[in-house]
Amino acid sequence: MDLKGMEQWLRDQPRRPPVMQWHPALSGDMDLRIDQRGDWYHEGTRIERQPLVNLFASILRREQDGDYYLVTPVEKWRIRVEDAPLLAVDMEIAGEGETRRIAFILNTGWVVALDATHPLTVVLDHQTGEPRPYLQLERGLSARLSRALFYRLVDIAEPCGDQLQIRSAGQVFSLGSMDE
Repeated sequence: MDLKGMEQWLRDQPRRPPVMQWHPALSGDMDLRIDQRGDWYHEGTRIERQPLVNLFASILRREQDGDYYLVTPVEKWRIRVEDAPLLAVDMEIAGEGETRRIAFILNTGWVVALDATHPLTVVLDHQTGEPRPYLQLERGLSARLSRALFYRLVDIAEPCGDQLQIRSAGQVFSLGSMDE
């Protein structure tokens, strides 16, 4: 994919509802959970229909209290999220060096550019010592990168001191220490 094609691809996405403009009172807690793998469960049963997951994700936000809510103009339901609510499952790369652009494809089909607005952070899992990469999104949300996707980033990373770094949209993002 070339840079022009990527820019068009990012622009042509469907619009999501303006959930940050909606401020209804809390309706309560919904028995909806997103597990560590990114699977959605309602009342203990896995939601199999991807369009329903996509719909719920389109009205999801995280608030200052750290909790996640499904929000409409008239309702606001708190849900449980075990890790990140979304997953980055694939990526496209356009350009090279300073002009490189990386775009991640989420498990909802959304496409998000790796840039200053959507930075990548990598934290170490304290139990396993493994890196856990997250893409920051709008509405207080984040998407965890799949392990395979993280290793694809490592393959294109450049060493800088003891760090591995990648470039996208004129920004530099650390993947962590080469010693880790």
